[in-house]
Amino acid sequence: MSTERVPVDDPDAVRRILANADALLLDFDGPICDVFAGLPAHVVADQLRRVLAEGGHDELPAAVEKSEDPFDVFYYAATLGDEEARYVEASQRAHEVEAVASSTPIPYAHDLIGRWHTSGRMVAVVSNNSAAAVETYLHLHELTARIDCVSARDDFDPSHLKPNPFLIQRVCEHFKISATRSVMVGDSSTDIQAAHAAGTPVIGYANRPDKLDLLASKTPQAIVTDLAYLYNAL
Repeated sequence: MSTERVPVDDPDAVRRILANADALLLDFDGPICDVFAGLPAHVVADQLRRVLAEGGHDELPAAVEKSEDPFDVFYYAATLGDEEARYVEASQRAHEVEAVASSTPIPYAHDLIGRWHTSGRMVAVVSNNSAAAVETYLHLHELTARIDCVSARDDFDPSHLKPNPFLIQRVCEHFKISATRSVMVGDSSTDIQAAHAAGTPVIGYANRPDKLDLLASKTPQAIVTDLAYLYNAL
């Protein structure tokens, strides 16, 4: 799909969207940091498959067996039962906490958080990653005081995760604002789908060229390829 319908790296469009927002909602893995920069995601996925194997589930669907995405293993575990979901989520959480110790901040992400916070408006992290991992990262990078809310994975029920709007709605309820008065920034189609379902304006972050058409197909209000466009719009 062409990106013609969605403004890309358009400072005026970004400025208009941000000007109407009382709260900035940032996805974690992508817009804030590269969670698995130091501990590759495929290694974590292998570890989660080992958890399932230790529980007697050593024959997995081909797609789950080959996936390098830990979430694919977690989602499959949830189809097996609550016990499997609980154990796999706990392992995934532990590995995410380990991973953020060596994760790489995204250029302009911390500056964006700081400038938005200084403006007196609210900032939240909305993530399918575990709340423990997000909070660990914020502590390590001295960002805790600049983040007003963390809405992230805190149980073993994957139905609460994006593209479900639950995590966004929880932030808006916490801030006591309408969803239309916030703006979501995310680098995945599920971020955009969750924002649309919640009624929240959304800016797609295409951190790789191959994401442009994918994100545009979900019709966010705008797309940026660099967080500098958001930072400079404030």
